[in-house]
Amino acid sequence: MPRRVLIACLVLIGAALAIWLALGTDAPVHYTGFVEGEERILRSEVTGRVVSVNFGEGDLVPAGAVVAQLADEDIRSTVASKEQQIAVQSAQIRRQQEQVQLLENTLREAVSARKAELAQAESAARLATSSFGREQSLVTSGASTAQLLDEARTTRDQSRSAVARAQNLLTEATAREGQVTVARHQLEVLREQEKLTRAELAQLHVTRAKYAIVAPAVDTTVQTQFLWPGELAQPGSALLSVLDPEDKHVQIYLPVADLAEAKVGRHVEIELDSAPGRRVPGVIAFVADEATFTPEKIETRNDRLGQVYRAKVRILEDVAQFKPGTEGNVYLASAPDDSAEQHAREAR
Repeated sequence: MPRRVLIACLVLIGAALAIWLALGTDAPVHYTGFVEGEERILRSEVTGRVVSVNFGEGDLVPAGAVVAQLADEDIRSTVASKEQQIAVQSAQIRRQQEQVQLLENTLREAVSARKAELAQAESAARLATSSFGREQSLVTSGASTAQLLDEARTTRDQSRSAVARAQNLLTEATAREGQVTVARHQLEVLREQEKLTRAELAQLHVTRAKYAIVAPAVDTTVQTQFLWPGELAQPGSALLSVLDPEDKHVQIYLPVADLAEAKVGRHVEIELDSAPGRRVPGVIAFVADEATFTPEKIETRNDRLGQVYRAKVRILEDVAQFKPGTEGNVYLASAPDDSAEQHAREAR
């Protein structure tokens, strides 16, 4: 038998023996994993020079605290300008309201006066017309003179002219209603302009708030500082990375053969290399839908042969004591645990 073939056979026999011994052992089922934290990157949304960074690496950051401030002189000046513009527009609106009110009052009074004058002129015209008719009858009967008839005719004609003038004046007064309509339209234009300016000011306030970089709504710890005072931040520039001390998990990789046992909600125990002999309860909170190859630095009991599924183990106790990057073993418990399943559902 050629030497090369003999060596290959010995290797295959050795591998088969190792797999048989591994499968035949009574050691508890476990997987090697490492601790990960949900790191959050705090980024700038605007362009500005960094004025201050209020927390350094390792510092505890209270929820919602301002972690960094960018120079905002330009936008503050723009905000002040918009506020002044709104003040001017408000004054213009008040003056236009007064003008509209004055025009409406003047129009109402003028129309009322012209209607009264017209009514008086029409009454006088009716009286003059009646008097002229009587004088005509009297002249016919010889009881009046032609002079009195002429005077009655003149009075009648003058009263008719007075009615015509009163009607013209009423028409002119009514025509002023167009001025009121124009003034009202100008008032609406001013109000719309002010409304638009206020919307622009509100948007400026939103943008101005972005010059203060705010921490998440939970207490976190600074992991890395990317920018220092004096440096220029651009939209998307990372300033700090922070970590929620209570938001950590252990990442493991499950062989296909173990998926039936190591499913979401399965109770596990975590033993870190940094604390041998001490096991902390956990629960499998996530199993990937797609298989992958085990990363180079992770070893499973199947010795990275074939594809595996990435899984996350939620830590149920002493979460703050787990340091990201720490490695250890995850052991399956003897049976699923109802409370662990509840924890897994809450974690999802």
